[in-house]
Amino acid sequence: MDQLAAMRAFIRIVETGSYTQAATSLNVPKPTLTKHIQQLEAHLRTSLLSRTTRRIAVTADGAAYYERAVRLLAELDELDGSLAMAQVHPRGRLRIDVLAVLARQVIIPALDGFLELYPDIQIEIGASDRPTNLIAESVDCVIRGGVISDPSLIARRIANLAMLTCAAPGYLARRGEPAHPSELHEGRHQVVSYFNAGTGRFYGQEFTRDGQTVEIEGNYRVAVNEIGSYMAAVAAGHGIAQLPVFTAQPMLESGQLRRVLADWAAPSIPLYVVYPPHRHLSNKVRVFVDWVVGLFAAPHVAAGPPG
Repeated sequence: MDQLAAMRAFIRIVETGSYTQAATSLNVPKPTLTKHIQQLEAHLRTSLLSRTTRRIAVTADGAAYYERAVRLLAELDELDGSLAMAQVHPRGRLRIDVLAVLARQVIIPALDGFLELYPDIQIEIGASDRPTNLIAESVDCVIRGGVISDPSLIARRIANLAMLTCAAPGYLARRGEPAHPSELHEGRHQVVSYFNAGTGRFYGQEFTRDGQTVEIEGNYRVAVNEIGSYMAAVAAGHGIAQLPVFTAQPMLESGQLRRVLADWAAPSIPLYVVYPPHRHLSNKVRVFVDWVVGLFAAPHVAAGPPG
């Protein structure tokens, strides 16, 4: 039995006082309407309608059921309407987690545009480099760079982050400028190293030129697990490092950093927005993902399109 259809049929019969008129208004055959009422009465084990040759009367149980059914279906229709409206006008709390430097330098400065487009969305931003358990922490989506290790999550590539190899002027004054990447692990030079906040794994650096690729671990005195601290350690003169162009460019322009090994390219880092594998992605998450794709497509952020 389709209980909702049967309830709607019963309500319409009570309101019109006629099976024929109710069937017409609901656009269903009269025998179907009769079957709905029979099934509903059998389900409830009581008589809802009293039929005579001249009119239809509502029983005492039927009158009580009608009052509750009208309220229930009104609430259901209101719920359906509010969700349908949310598809047109997204609303509610949106929780995201993003690398702190991306939040500070890219997302938050542009956030007015998103909030103006979607005034009924309330956004909560967790800014860190640590791994996030989306389900346990009730996070709608995260933005992370590099390899996504959890295959159960949905990951959409939104950009390729261009990288530049940089060092502080004070560091270069002490140690000179490297001519080849191999110098970064031969003792003359040192790097600022970066390790994963969740796994503790250290990341090496890769350089390419004219079809040649050089991968190094590098000598280090300082290693960090957060990109803001990574930038600060490079600016403080603790070593050479590869930095995303959007973080490096302002520091290069201000003279805090200088580019080195400029004839060697550093591979770009894929950037992903990651969310749980729900069958239906909520509209507030969908519009945020679409907005952030456009945001990270800006030439001062990304090396190229996300594909």
